[in-house]
Amino acid sequence: MTEITLWSDYVSPYAFVAKAWAYQLEDDYEVALNWQPYTLDIASFQGSVEARDPHHWRRVRYAYMDARRFANKQGLTLMGPKKIYFARPINAGMLYAQKHGVFRQYNDLAFDRFWRRAVDPENIEAIESLLAEAGAPAGFAAFLAGEGGAEHDRLRNVAEASGVFGVPTFVFEGELFWGGDRIGLLRERLGEKGINRRYAA
Repeated sequence: MTEITLWSDYVSPYAFVAKAWAYQLEDDYEVALNWQPYTLDIASFQGSVEARDPHHWRRVRYAYMDARRFANKQGLTLMGPKKIYFARPINAGMLYAQKHGVFRQYNDLAFDRFWRRAVDPENIEAIESLLAEAGAPAGFAAFLAGEGGAEHDRLRNVAEASGVFGVPTFVFEGELFWGGDRIGLLRERLGEKGINRRYAA
């Protein structure tokens, strides 16, 4: 089975609206998506709240307006966050969910709850509750403090070494496709490489 790595972050509006498109890609082609967390340092490319000038604020407002258009088309709720988060706990939760076979359940819950402002992505107890709701066993706090946190940080370095700088980023045979709006190009590449569709087009 051909593997495509998908780097994602639960606090990215563009990763949120690309989730359904990513699922559809896997439904349409004989590929397996390898979801991996890439925790964004949002202040580094959009500026800290205190340091943002009018130009930065125009970019931020546009980004949410743009993502909200895609969310509305999917019937999704996308409420802008109250602050800038460093979402290491909720993103490491992805690894814990994968370890315990509840990735899809957690993935859907984490995205939905964050964008409804119903979960704090930095709060370990809140993430433990989310994982339990998805069907994972207790033990996330220890996982985050040990192997899980270390793996999260290692993967972030791996992503950057391969050229990743934002999410969602799909990586197919070493080629990067950044943004949900590049899925069409990725589909073209799959066709060029002879990757079979699961069903006739």
